[in-house]
Amino acid sequence: MHRRQIMLLSALASGVSAVSPVWAQFNLGKALDAGKDLAKSQTLSDAELKSYFDQMAAESDKKNPVAGPSDPYGKRVAALSQKLQSYDGLNLDIKAYLVTDVNAFAMANGTIRIFAGLMDKFTDDEVRYVIGHEIGHVKAGHTKARIQTAMRTSALKNAAAATGGKASVLAESELGALFEQVIKAQHSQSNEREADDYAMKFMKANQYAPQACVTALEKLDAMSGGGGTAWLSTHPSPKERAGRMKQQVA
Repeated sequence: MHRRQIMLLSALASGVSAVSPVWAQFNLGKALDAGKDLAKSQTLSDAELKSYFDQMAAESDKKNPVAGPSDPYGKRVAALSQKLQSYDGLNLDIKAYLVTDVNAFAMANGTIRIFAGLMDKFTDDEVRYVIGHEIGHVKAGHTKARIQTAMRTSALKNAAAATGGKASVLAESELGALFEQVIKAQHSQSNEREADDYAMKFMKANQYAPQACVTALEKLDAMSGGGGTAWLSTHPSPKERAGRMKQQVA
């Protein structure tokens, strides 16, 4: 049976797919036809950077089951992200993956993906905290800075650059390498604090329960002992962060 058919049957049978973490889904076997040297990533325009993130997001969505508008997870994430398509000067695309991992990620182009495994563990306001946290990463430009750094590495120096004013189409090998270095890499403590602070302001500004920032992090901390949460590999130290959030609740 074709792999795509197997994934579809899994989603239909259980509602959630147990596929491997997102970054493991990329095919790294295809070689990239080298183009203009991008050793100096400062030459990349915002349009080019957005194009690369758009391509990574499209490939990720192709490799992982996205909850549709009639799916319970799709309905829930749509309700929780209502009116957030345009928020704080950002254009956001917030969807759920039918994947059992406790995880979420964001890209600089406004892509935010919340995994069904996380939604199963969290209340509505705790999911809102996660959404606010990921918006914070987008707003602060954390993944934008990462892709610029990644483009300086030897493996990515010869990615095909803009031609005729249009950003290049990256091969799957290049998309996989970028995803590893830009999305899968662990956030720094300073980035996490910045995103958490943004999430707390997000919760208060939208009249959601700010205590959910604390309880969500406490749940992640409790899960860290037994594993089962991919979010901890990219969003570290939930216990320390929960303590910080407690001080901001009032």
